[in-house]
Amino acid sequence: MPTMTQIELVQRTFAVVAPLADDVAALFYRRLFEIDPSLQSMFRGDMAAQRRKLMVMLTAAVKGLPRLDRLVPVLQDLARRHADYGVIESQYETVGNALIWTLEKGLGPDFTPEVREAWTTVYGVLAATMKAGAEERLAEAV
Repeated sequence: MPTMTQIELVQRTFAVVAPLADDVAALFYRRLFEIDPSLQSMFRGDMAAQRRKLMVMLTAAVKGLPRLDRLVPVLQDLARRHADYGVIESQYETVGNALIWTLEKGLGPDFTPEVREAWTTVYGVLAATMKAGAEERLAEAV
């Protein structure tokens, strides 16, 4: 679980990149597809809309970190939808790598080792929560 200091670091650094939401999201997806080009086929619709959805979800997650218990059902629901789209567990690591890379590029010298650790910890918790939701969906399908 992230500490309050880590949560504050994540919230403070997200506030820096949030005003550049579309550029940040475009950079994220560009990196995601560089890491794993096969993921591009999962995104058939309007990428501008997809970028907005990403940033809305990230904003909600970052704001909700102090009350993670309230965020869990939202994340698990999102994970169930992702499972329906064909997202597999290993792709959460790919997304995490793309996210950390994007933040590093967006924050530049402000992306300190402490900021990296905070974001890595927070993403790990969010991804674990989503994986649990996805596993529930897969169990339902059996």
